[in-house]
Amino acid sequence: MAAKLRKGDKVVVLAGKDKGKQGEITSVDPKAGKAVVDGVNVAIRHQRQTQSNQGGRQPKAMPIDLSNLALMDANGKATRVGFREEDGKKVRYAKTTGDVI
Repeated sequence: MAAKLRKGDKVVVLAGKDKGKQGEITSVDPKAGKAVVDGVNVAIRHQRQTQSNQGGRQPKAMPIDLSNLALMDANGKATRVGFREEDGKKVRYAKTTGDVI
């Protein structure tokens, strides 16, 4: 099945501690149904010092469930994603505006 949310999409968080935050998807794991969004669901990870990096407390974006994310339309509001065929190609479109993504 085609993915409704993909890498590079601008999304808004619908639920959880980061509700209302916006960001861009950096990676998607379709099997687990999760995505990593920059600046959202950030945890502190402790890094041991090595010759190449300083170490210490590093912020890291953790995966968030795809069901808690919604695509942002041209107006900056959350929208659902639909599929339709245009010129023999399957394309994604925003349900609120009808624009092709």
